[in-house]
Amino acid sequence: MSSKEKTLEDILLKEKVGTQNEIVLYNDDVNTFDHVIETLIYACDHTAEQAEQCSIIVHYKGKCTVKTGSYNDLKPRCTMLLDAGLSAEII
Repeated sequence: MSSKEKTLEDILLKEKVGTQNEIVLYNDDVNTFDHVIETLIYACDHTAEQAEQCSIIVHYKGKCTVKTGSYNDLKPRCTMLLDAGLSAEII
């Protein structure tokens, strides 16, 4: 492993350790792709492409991490998702 690869690995590890919480969005049989995408753009500051990719992952895999960060940042975002009728939790 080169020193450049090791440095990148160290940075990614530090980012993962530093980020303690994540919002996980779960699939349901109620909400449309458009609603999920619009809500992710609004609540999680996703780009349209990010939101679309997350909605596809949720549809096929059953769940997807849609935002990571501090609990204080994630709590109001998760509340917005729940208020919009989506199924999500902070883990």
